[in-house]
Amino acid sequence: MRFEFYTEALENTPKLSVDGTVPNSVHLSHWEGNETAAELKADTSTEIALNLVASPRRDEYTKGIDLVTNNHFDCDGVLSCWVVLNGERTLQYRDILISAAEAGDFSEHSSDDGVRVSIAIQGAEQSSPNNDDGSPFAQMLAGREFVTRIADNDAFAYELIFPELEKLLTNVNAFEPLWREGWKNVADAIESFESGRSQVREYVDSRISVVTLAPELFHGTVPFTAISKYVRGELFLIAIPSGDGWLYRLDYPYYSWAETVVRHTFVTAI
Repeated sequence: MRFEFYTEALENTPKLSVDGTVPNSVHLSHWEGNETAAELKADTSTEIALNLVASPRRDEYTKGIDLVTNNHFDCDGVLSCWVVLNGERTLQYRDILISAAEAGDFSEHSSDDGVRVSIAIQGAEQSSPNNDDGSPFAQMLAGREFVTRIADNDAFAYELIFPELEKLLTNVNAFEPLWREGWKNVADAIESFESGRSQVREYVDSRISVVTLAPELFHGTVPFTAISKYVRGELFLIAIPSGDGWLYRLDYPYYSWAETVVRHTFVTAI
């Protein structure tokens, strides 16, 4: 197996489209419109990839294609492509791989280390096109070259991370400088809910969760991971203190953009 970041030059080349969905490819993806084999489907692309490499029919599913591609960079994309490239031996890391993918794509707190791995790879609590600071892990690996090559260069980030990813998975604490600040923000937000300074009120009949954030939590970003840990509704009204008043935002659950199997599937998302 080999990886090449997707460009239009690959459009007519047979390939495995892992996480993202691109033309003329076998899909291993949870993105809307994917054609992933029903037997492999799961909520994250990483779990789909793990289902593939564990399957006795994996050669049938991949149709002899050895080119792996993706069209964007994020935690779930990195992990799912790495799993397909490295095959069955990645199954020993199944729990942390899925946990990190859920943290990255869905802002979920399945495990502390999963959130930490996600932050180290994608640099933000929630995967978003607006996260333009790059990958802390890739930046560390690139050193000075980061400034000249990493900005807007997702292909380079994949190239850097793949050979070193197993080190991160097996010894998350060794990379604490990459995730320390982001993890502190998540942990502080969780503690705020635990202490009652931030609160959730559930309206079961209407399936709406009303979230009131503590003033100290909001510094220009929303604590998505803590919110998703405590809400149970299908629509979130989030109240954010701002000066003498309030700011409000409406969110669907943070997995609602994807095609999911276990989690409830939504037709639309904000």
